[in-house]
Amino acid sequence: MTAPYTAAALEPEVTAPLIMALPKGRILEQCGEVMARAGIVPTPDYVDENTRHMRFATNDPNLDVVRVRSFDVATFVAFGAAHIGICGSDVLMEFDYSEVYAPLDLRIAKCRVCVAEPAATAGSDDPSRWSRIRVASKYPNITRRHFASRGVQADIVELNGAMELAPSLGLSRVIVDLVDSGRTLKANGLVVTETIAEVSSRLIVNRTALKTQPEAIGALIERFRSALASTQA
Repeated sequence: MTAPYTAAALEPEVTAPLIMALPKGRILEQCGEVMARAGIVPTPDYVDENTRHMRFATNDPNLDVVRVRSFDVATFVAFGAAHIGICGSDVLMEFDYSEVYAPLDLRIAKCRVCVAEPAATAGSDDPSRWSRIRVASKYPNITRRHFASRGVQADIVELNGAMELAPSLGLSRVIVDLVDSGRTLKANGLVVTETIAEVSSRLIVNRTALKTQPEAIGALIERFRSALASTQA
């Protein structure tokens, strides 16, 4: 016998909104500009550094944004907590999540991952003769790979801030860090001796989400693609 229809059975299925992870800090404003060109406008308080909220609605009822640490964006997307996100290519290089697909270079927040050392000693020793070196960095994987490619073992001192102090206080010989203008390095007596990689922000998506919700995720990618094309027109 067929079960009778109920009011609940007649209600349309409610689909949870997609989640986009955005990085806190200096990149957030530039993210907002490219999102606006893509027609995505979060509630104004998403840029308020003093708010305790971490999840924000947008003008699209099918999309919410969450604001997390820049290093955490790729993790949220890789593990499916967010379906899509914006993060620096440095983060993708460091974590190298197979679950993350990066279809678009948004060409914002450009900077470099660099090796830097005290200006007073820069060039005084031939790096090709090094066999081992102590490096302060928040990028242990990038740093190890970089020096290993030169046959050098890098002993990593992991720091999340005040990197520029490490050489002068004897914590490390050199540092590997993100460099924008270079003013902070100069103020602390350091100079860039090598650029490991150029960095910009990428649109990233969870590969499983792209397979299970191809229309919704694909539509978001196309909105960002169109936004990029409009800046080149």
